[in-house]
Amino acid sequence: MLKIAAIVGSIRKESFNLRVVETLKERYQEQFELDIITLYDIPMYNPDDELTPPESVITLRKRIKEEDGVLIATPEYNSSIPGVLKNALDWLSRVEMVLVGKPVMIVGGSPGVLGTVRAQMQLRQILNARGIGAHVLPLNEVFIGSLHEKVQDGRLQDENTLKFLDEVIANFIQFVKDTNQR
Repeated sequence: MLKIAAIVGSIRKESFNLRVVETLKERYQEQFELDIITLYDIPMYNPDDELTPPESVITLRKRIKEEDGVLIATPEYNSSIPGVLKNALDWLSRVEMVLVGKPVMIVGGSPGVLGTVRAQMQLRQILNARGIGAHVLPLNEVFIGSLHEKVQDGRLQDENTLKFLDEVIANFIQFVKDTNQR
């Protein structure tokens, strides 16, 4: 069975993007194991510490390295990705560059109508940076607008969004298999 790490780019207690990831974990449990990674304890990246990172960063790198693929769930703050997500990516891009060549899928939602369109454009650019070099799933963009109306009882409930996710997840599973066979 495939093993996927899911990085949640929000540290908000009631994060809608965390709820989306928890929904994905339940919905697709027969297709892959989903390891949900939160960023609560990742300190600010400091080049002075990159050769002797804190235990939380060592653990983050290890968890990413062991998985077949990575899903990143990002909200959008001020037309950009959250600082905690950028910070984690900075740690992952140095020394043990564990995202290089790793298949990645991006999802994200926000209360706004456009979901996380602008944040995801930036995130794709960051994931293409030299120290990261991830293989991002092309042509399968998941922008969940009005997310606050689609999450009920702690889970994503909107049927149209879930049907769309079924298609994208199937594409991601194949993408992970194809990428890892190279």
